Amino acid sequence: MADTPKTVPQEDQRVEEKRDEKSDVSMNSSDSGLTNNPTDEERKLDRTLLWKRDVVMIPIMGVMYMLLFLDRTNIANARSLGIGQPDGLEGALHMPSDGYNTALWIFYVPFVLAEVPANLILNLNKIRPGIFLGGQMFLLGVLGMCQGLTQSYGGLLALRFLLGVFEASLPAGATYMISMYYTKREAAVRFAWFFNFALAGPLFSGLLAYALQDLNGAGGYQGWRWIFIVEGLMTCFIAVFVFFLCPNFPQHAQSWFLSTRERDRLVHLLEVSRGAEDKGSAADDVPIWKILTDWRIHLLTMCFFCCDITASSMSSFSPTILTELGWMATIAQLMTMPVWATGIVSTFLITWLTSRLNFRTPFLLFAICLQLIGWSIMVAWVPQAGIRYMALFFMAAGTFPQMSILMGWLSANLRGRKYLAVGMAWMVGFGNCANFVSSNVFITKERPRYPTGMATGLAFTVLGFVLTSSAYFLLVLGNRRRDRIRAQLTDAERERYDELHVKYVY
Repeated sequence: MADTPKTVPQEDQRVEEKRDEKSDVSMNSSDSGLTNNPTDEERKLDRTLLWKRDVVMIPIMGVMYMLLFLDRTNIANARSLGIGQPDGLEGALHMPSDGYNTALWIFYVPFVLAEVPANLILNLNKIRPGIFLGGQMFLLGVLGMCQGLTQSYGGLLALRFLLGVFEASLPAGATYMISMYYTKREAAVRFAWFFNFALAGPLFSGLLAYALQDLNGAGGYQGWRWIFIVEGLMTCFIAVFVFFLCPNFPQHAQSWFLSTRERDRLVHLLEVSRGAEDKGSAADDVPIWKILTDWRIHLLTMCFFCCDITASSMSSFSPTILTELGWMATIAQLMTMPVWATGIVSTFLITWLTSRLNFRTPFLLFAICLQLIGWSIMVAWVPQAGIRYMALFFMAAGTFPQMSILMGWLSANLRGRKYLAVGMAWMVGFGNCANFVSSNVFITKERPRYPTGMATGLAFTVLGFVLTSSAYFLLVLGNRRRDRIRAQLTDAERERYDELHVKYVY
């Protein structure tokens, strides 16, 4: 008998709610399995799967991102060791007044443009992820070391540009791999772990810079050069482990990582959470132009952009700002560490609550309010240095939780490998365009108050509040529209409709 439209809306709504609950299955002790009543054996298998992924995926991707973030931002530590000195970074390379700002933004030109194509290449699965990511990471380490060996400003700019070329695929590729291995509800906390590895980069970079300043003159190199050389060597060393230990995509996970039974179980659970994503599925057949024009990707990327204005400002200028608060350059390196540590603790706490309650928007708005407090203190220019130092803690506590929540939020509202590949790369790549802004608004001639930089940070934080609120209301309206459309469909039509039209989470 042919399918007929449902005649009882209330019954259809109950069926829809049950289907949505099933699609949000989580592989932990409190909510696991493909059914509402998993067996003890299924619970045990799911716990094993979650443990294996957490032990392998997160440390590999996290350490890789930590070193990439460290290599990207260590120029701030190198600069702060010799501000205004002839043998410092700017003096030794004879940089113009805006030379440091240029060295920052030139990195992001290829970094932004190459992210989406790089993830599409990774999605083709023609090159094993370990080779693709590990090989580029090794080249990145070599270029990082060369920054400490260059003898000219032009050489530094060329190296920064090449760093952007080879780093482009790595953060987006890492976030894409995490998205492919975790269900919707699991992803938020794992993105928090991932971003906290990144925060550990500048945290330990300050400590390392403090330790390496004693090498000033060793081998005929200034202390700032040793920061680049040592940290570049670390990146090359870790790249070897990424090359061999990075897992393949879930459908082709190596036997040392997952057994055949574990792999099949994981693939099935991911399909229940996200829908069919294999080659030939409805989600895989979506044209690229439709993905590139999807409002969800662009709106949430703009939210990411606004919070990254603060993140990039802190990573590039906090050592300089702390030096100008009155601390010696070497002490300023250490004073950045509690700030980054605050960001790590805040990210874990807020993201855990977000995942636990499965509700994102209120926590995002709360985090933005913390940012607003920090920027307001900076704009008001409170005379006491200690209060302005406290403003950095508010900014860190509010900024970094947003990045992991937004990444998980976008991932949870997309379906299909192609959508995830483009969406995650777009958010990381174009979200990082914030660095073009932050690297050009902290004008050297305006120090120590930097009124342009402080006002810009505050303005984009307010904009982030508006955009996040708008995203919430649009997703709510999108779900209501989806429910109205589904109520008019037959069972078969509804099943096909659900393959592409996911119920939004917020």
